[in-house]
Amino acid sequence: MLIRDYCNMNVICCDANTGIALVAGLMRRHHVGDVIVIEINNDGLRIPVGIVTDRDILVESIALDIDAKLFTAGDLMTAPLVSVREDASLTEAINLMRNRKIRRLPVLAHAGNLFGIITSDDIINLLASELSLMAAAMVEQPGREASLRK
Repeated sequence: MLIRDYCNMNVICCDANTGIALVAGLMRRHHVGDVIVIEINNDGLRIPVGIVTDRDILVESIALDIDAKLFTAGDLMTAPLVSVREDASLTEAINLMRNRKIRRLPVLAHAGNLFGIITSDDIINLLASELSLMAAAMVEQPGREASLRK
């Protein structure tokens, strides 16, 4: 199971100079908890340089009673960015997320540009779906066996 087959390729992005109010607006509009901070390289590729999460905004500004409008994405982003290559296995991605204690993992193409993102919610939904299929097979198996052995 390669991560490129399961990641979300519709990644919400901004540049480092984007104001935090606009970043929060992007999160609200797109119903996501993170925005990837990117730079555009000479080839026009989106190169991820950081991530801003809803928690970053809360903990670094609102909880400290500092006006969030004073910050840009570059001020609050987590960098360097922990990421995984698109040809990594799902198990590698899960282990990386566990070891680094993160819930969101940008996925990079071979050129180093942004390919997608996988989150802990995505992985849990994927695994729950797979387990549901296996459970159905287990539940249906005795009935199948009974019909074959009449």
